[in-house]
Amino acid sequence: MDLSKNVDSIISKSEIDEGIALVFAGHATGVIVITEYESRLKQDIQELLERFIPTKRSYHHAGNAFAHLRSMFLTPSKVVPVHKGRLALGTWQSIFWVETETRSRSRKVEVYVIGSSH
Repeated sequence: MDLSKNVDSIISKSEIDEGIALVFAGHATGVIVITEYESRLKQDIQELLERFIPTKRSYHHAGNAFAHLRSMFLTPSKVVPVHKGRLALGTWQSIFWVETETRSRSRKVEVYVIGSSH
């Protein structure tokens, strides 16, 4: 799920012109990434995670060990510059959620905007 527009909206409402935005996923099995938000790349990410940490494998932790292990390699938060009251992302960059779990869950992402307003 692309979060960029939502984060940009939160920054706009904060009235911060220059600073940083912290985007945080407070979940053990979901993470925030910054890269191009493109369907084939999203599929590549899922296939990479499956190749390195397979879903169907025997783990010591019952149930969803694979999801916890995957999330350890992708961080739950990102810090992004805020410039002129907007996200300062690169041309093809987007902030988005990567779900490492296979079952549907309700998720919450927190955004903190820190900086100065003019």
